[in-house]
Amino acid sequence: MVERSRVRILVAKPGLDGHDRGAKVVARALRDAGFEVIYTGIRQTPEQIAESVVQEDVDVLGISILSGAHMVLIPKILRLLEERGLKINEDVLVIAGGIIPPDDAEQLEKMGVARVFGPGSPIEEIIGFIDENAPKLKKFREN
Repeated sequence: MVERSRVRILVAKPGLDGHDRGAKVVARALRDAGFEVIYTGIRQTPEQIAESVVQEDVDVLGISILSGAHMVLIPKILRLLEERGLKINEDVLVIAGGIIPPDDAEQLEKMGVARVFGPGSPIEEIIGFIDENAPKLKKFREN
């Protein structure tokens, strides 16, 4: 297991969705669990999110989305990360949460999102997923 304080997590809210209570709760819980957490705030563009991932050198990108635009915004973020030279789930672990129907969650996971967490997902489940998968990232495997 990688020491949690070495894992940098960016929590991002793409699009016009202004509801961020859940994202803040998750960000705070991850911080309290020992991870380094950066929260971008609301109404971020996919370009801003991808650039933040690069600039902040994060290991995990957590996308929180409630607006219903997940099938447009998340694939665009994935594409922009790849355009910036990052390999999804090898250089940066991408997880998502919010109001995402099961069929869409399945499609997003086929596109590269490592896991989609629905409403009411226990924070321990999210933490456990990161604990299990962060050590698989290239940067931690090489050290």
